[in-house]
Amino acid sequence: MKKQTKNPIPSSKHSHSYIKAYEDIKLLKHDIMRPVRMELETLKPEIYLRHFDVKETIVCFGSARVREEKDAQAALKQARTALKKNPNDKKLKENVYAYEGLARLSKYYEEARRFSQIVIKKAGQRFAIVTGGGPGLMEASNRGAFETGGRSIGMNITLPHEQEPNPYITPDLAFLFHYFAIRKLHLVLRSKACVVFPGGFGTFDELFEILTLVKTGKKKNIPIILVGKQFWNEVVNIQALASYGVISLAEARTYKIVETAEEAWAIIAKYYKIK
Repeated sequence: MKKQTKNPIPSSKHSHSYIKAYEDIKLLKHDIMRPVRMELETLKPEIYLRHFDVKETIVCFGSARVREEKDAQAALKQARTALKKNPNDKKLKENVYAYEGLARLSKYYEEARRFSQIVIKKAGQRFAIVTGGGPGLMEASNRGAFETGGRSIGMNITLPHEQEPNPYITPDLAFLFHYFAIRKLHLVLRSKACVVFPGGFGTFDELFEILTLVKTGKKKNIPIILVGKQFWNEVVNIQALASYGVISLAEARTYKIVETAEEAWAIIAKYYKIK
């Protein structure tokens, strides 16, 4: 009678099940593992930020599309030149329309940059500057901190059109997120002030998230400052919400609108009694 032999233990070459769970990328990407991925995405930045002793931040929000004034003017000039060659092209007309608006906002690139410079010069290493890590006004805020020797944190997000981290983020403090919710958690968690420059849907989402967190007591009251008087007075009418009773008059005064970096810092300095 032939002796029966045991089946050999499958190697990783033969069976995916034999890969250690924490080394199994295919497993981690499975739908059922979403809670684990979210936990990992929460813990990784926490470990790094604790290691680098980041306890207090000022979060700066703003458009990824707003460039330095010289770059904005160059883009507008190029768009207008293209339209002159094809005056009936609808897409080129839309481009000129957009670049004209972005050119008007380009002055806030320098305001965002100067704001972060002021923070580091006036408060030293007390506050780190944190942004969404992308280009535009996020880059400007990171740039000001980076150039002044402060800690500059970028929290990027995977998008259909990949958004590269800007070059002004402190090494080891650039993070990449998949989940918007976890990213916003870390943007807000240590923030002692929120400074919002002109922006689009993403900036509005972040602004109203903080307003909601403060209103509901999930976040302690902090200075919330909008930079760009004409922009914010034109595109947001919080007072109208109060007039309909859906928010209170006190809630309508939760934030302040200023024009310059110096005005924004003055509010923060007064709030925290920084001379």
